[in-house]
Amino acid sequence: MIRDLTESEIKNLLSSQILGRLSCTDGEIPYIVPVTYLYDGRYIYGQTNIGKKLRMLRKNPNVCFEVDTLTDMFNWKSVLVYGEFEELEKKEAEKAREKMSENDFTLMTGCAIHPHQHAVVSGIDDNNRKKLIMYRIKIKELTGRQETR
Repeated sequence: MIRDLTESEIKNLLSSQILGRLSCTDGEIPYIVPVTYLYDGRYIYGQTNIGKKLRMLRKNPNVCFEVDTLTDMFNWKSVLVYGEFEELEKKEAEKAREKMSENDFTLMTGCAIHPHQHAVVSGIDDNNRKKLIMYRIKIKELTGRQETR
């Protein structure tokens, strides 16, 4: 049976995950990428470096953000967030970085833990895991669906 999620179920799903998909467009070409995020009940926070995604977001701040869980093809939940990209600066960016750092990113591990996935180099530096640009998505609309059998 497929049904709409309640507001509480939508917020619970957003709060329980750390990986979502951010969709943006420059007005011609749609672009979707997986991103780590933090949902604080009001905004979705993320970080990025300078590149295609940031250029598109600066040109057109309207975004769609998707999060899902899947047990099997008949048991899943999905949430769509329609919102507006806001690039954060100075104190707002620092606060957002703190919020994301405080969140328990279970997938964020130092490269020394998984040396087989990295070149063997002395003095391995994990600083590239922190990206230059902090942003948030101002939420305009939330929708969610679920199928269970």
